[in-house]
Amino acid sequence: MKTIEVDEDLYRYIAGHTQHIGESASDILRRMLKFDAQNRSVAQAKPAQQQMQQPEPSQPDAVTPLRDRVRTMRELLLSDIYAEQRKAVDRFTLVLTTLYQISPAQFAEVADLLHGRTRTYFAADEQTLLQNGSHTKPKQVPETPYWVITNTNTDRKRSMVEHIMLAMQFPVELTDKVCGTI
Repeated sequence: MKTIEVDEDLYRYIAGHTQHIGESASDILRRMLKFDAQNRSVAQAKPAQQQMQQPEPSQPDAVTPLRDRVRTMRELLLSDIYAEQRKAVDRFTLVLTTLYQISPAQFAEVADLLHGRTRTYFAADEQTLLQNGSHTKPKQVPETPYWVITNTNTDRKRSMVEHIMLAMQFPVELTDKVCGTI
């Protein structure tokens, strides 16, 4: 395994193409480049210009510019309601509620694809989550149509929030700050 350095915007672009929690940067790049791991060659070489044209990540809603999204998240972190939350799970669900309110469509797009190796993390009802594990402790995300499993450790909760925020194109610095407060 080799380590490479990439610019922040390139990192966000790659992270924005994550399909599930735990997917490595190598896996994402292999998928994006259609790189065949068995024979270590790119499947059917294309002109360089075509290879560079990747689909754009989900664009922020026209109604809520990125600046306002960032402001909303920062206001949440500074709010008395957030400060009063003593449990990680309560801060976690409050962050999820805010992300949903910022962009229900983008939140839905990411949440519907977010799952672990053996578990579904988000669902439209409690039963779906209970079917994927008897000890998932589903909890409805307040003011949303979503339920989320809550018996994961704090790092997994942070990972879920990080995945959603990066997919919604929040700045990495803000994403890290939010995750650090959970």
